[in-house]
Amino acid sequence: MSTGKHVAYVLPVYNEADGIETFHKELVAATTARPDLRFEFVYINDGSRDGSIEHLLAMREQDPRVTVLSFARNFGHQIAVTAGLDHAHEAGADAVVIMDTDLQDPPAVSLEMVERWESGADVVYAQRRTRKDTFFKKATAGAFYYLLDRMAETHIPQNVGDFRLIDKRALDVVVKYREHNRFLRGIVANIGFRQEALLFDRDARFAGESKYPLSKMIRLAADGILGFSTFPLKAISRVGITISVLSVLAGLYAIAVRLFFPAHAVAGWAFLGVGMFFLGGIQLIMIGVIGSYVGRTYVEVLNRPLYSLALVAHGEHRQGSE
Repeated sequence: MSTGKHVAYVLPVYNEADGIETFHKELVAATTARPDLRFEFVYINDGSRDGSIEHLLAMREQDPRVTVLSFARNFGHQIAVTAGLDHAHEAGADAVVIMDTDLQDPPAVSLEMVERWESGADVVYAQRRTRKDTFFKKATAGAFYYLLDRMAETHIPQNVGDFRLIDKRALDVVVKYREHNRFLRGIVANIGFRQEALLFDRDARFAGESKYPLSKMIRLAADGILGFSTFPLKAISRVGITISVLSVLAGLYAIAVRLFFPAHAVAGWAFLGVGMFFLGGIQLIMIGVIGSYVGRTYVEVLNRPLYSLALVAHGEHRQGSE
């Protein structure tokens, strides 16, 4: 076994039984180019229901560098990555590479990240130059990054997912962030340090289907915006001021018509009815925005554990039991 620096791969898995072994073979093939490094492959089974855990345990029997963490239920992609980061931090990894296991993130690119890290970068994030996704996925992703760039108080690079390398000293800071509604790419952007972009071409999914349907994409977008921006709260005040100014102007107009042009005065019941429902809708939206922030605060105050593990099978870097 190499006595070089310890590089841990954090690999979340959810219903990837059809392609997980193919992914591992390609990852192993890519990492053989660096025999001077000690690699650990940390797979986090996020409550899969398709037999992924059996494949992972079989891989561990064949490759002692494989560590398997299995959740007691599905906690979501961001929490799965967090569990992997926690493990890598406890294991004393010198660097961590986060990547998905559907082969959209090419394993060879991770070795380019390692080279950037060895040249002095603390964080190397993979920025998509091209991506083989549907038009709808590209359009919604573009809209999300545009809104996030306009609203977020922390600059978060566009066309960047969770595929990245994090140095040990940056990881020391990342694991201190324990919020439940997590947006990891925002957290990593927020910590600072020397961060570099690595352009790459994202491949098509090897097998299975996307684990981010529209509902999860919207939830992730909400976590990104609400977790790193107070713009929605500020917008409420701006909308309220705008409506108040328009109401004053409308009132002055109505008074002027009544005083100077009484013959043109019209009893505007329809206008009042539409205005009432419009303002009611605006108020409900504002209450919903405030409620989103209050709800996030409530969840954090409860301070419940981020995840629960049903199984831990350590690789060769740590001693443990299944």
